[in-house]
Amino acid sequence: MNGIDIRPMDSQSVVQVAALEQICFAVPWSLAALESELRNPLAIYFVGLERGEVAGYAGMHGICGEGHITNIAVAPDMRRRGVARALLDALLAHAHEHEFTLLTLEVRASNAAAVALYEAAGFYVAGRRKQYYDNPREDALIMTCDVLGEVI
Repeated sequence: MNGIDIRPMDSQSVVQVAALEQICFAVPWSLAALESELRNPLAIYFVGLERGEVAGYAGMHGICGEGHITNIAVAPDMRRRGVARALLDALLAHAHEHEFTLLTLEVRASNAAAVALYEAAGFYVAGRRKQYYDNPREDALIMTCDVLGEVI
């Protein structure tokens, strides 16, 4: 992706990530929650920077050889420019490098753009969580990707 630098989230970028959370999510994570992820040995978070500013971020937790993607968010003025895919690719590369067998995530059932992004990256719908989200109340699709190409 031209002009976007993908790197691990750090104490410099976490404040911008918290601001992005406020813009992108109905129930955003707090700055304190994001800062705690910097100290979480099970967490990996990446930011996509354009000219030193956070254009987007993505994170996941890894445990027992599996990864769970917690969030992917892109600034509204940076959408449809490949930022989310670059961040997702960074998570997939990390998962492959650490020999995770699979990745999972939840996504709003109505978020067609995100579902299409995940499907293009090899994720498939594995289930549904009824009434998972608030503001508005909505089901989540559980999506899974077999990182090592194994049938699970």
